[in-house]
Amino acid sequence: MRIVSGTHKGRRFSPPKGLPVRPTTDFAKEGLFNVLQNTTDIEDAKVLDLCAGTGNMAFEFASRGASSVLAVDQHVECIRFIKKAASELQLNSITALKADVFRFVNKLSQQYDIIFADPPYGLEQTTELPSTIFEKGLLAKEGLLIVEHGRETSFKEHPNFISTRKFGNVNFTFFEES
Repeated sequence: MRIVSGTHKGRRFSPPKGLPVRPTTDFAKEGLFNVLQNTTDIEDAKVLDLCAGTGNMAFEFASRGASSVLAVDQHVECIRFIKKAASELQLNSITALKADVFRFVNKLSQQYDIIFADPPYGLEQTTELPSTIFEKGLLAKEGLLIVEHGRETSFKEHPNFISTRKFGNVNFTFFEES
């Protein structure tokens, strides 16, 4: 995997084999950040990366100038890798936390400018996540929630839905705090 843009553009990192993850492809990540580049100010943003896996997205947000990135995943090996890679890449704005994402969100009270969530495809709780985030007021005013999901999941009926963008087999749905 590689960081697509920002201060660490082109830097590669290799997560250990056997992590229980499905990393976002470079193609999909590039597409997502091309959309964000034209719609969202990442620099100095406070970012929450839920179901962070390898930290792929956390590293990209940090490289592009996010002031802080909290990467949350339930697997201890993922958290160890994120901490190690962030240290090696000198991305000091990244903090990694081991927690069940769905319980964590229910207890969270801080607000974020951008929340990115990439739960396992097909997980039933995925469809509840946007509502929980909005009910808890976790997005700052004009904040953006992005959920990565498979084609079988649709959020078009959600009141904060903006759009869905497809890059290969990867779908990103955007929600906005109005």
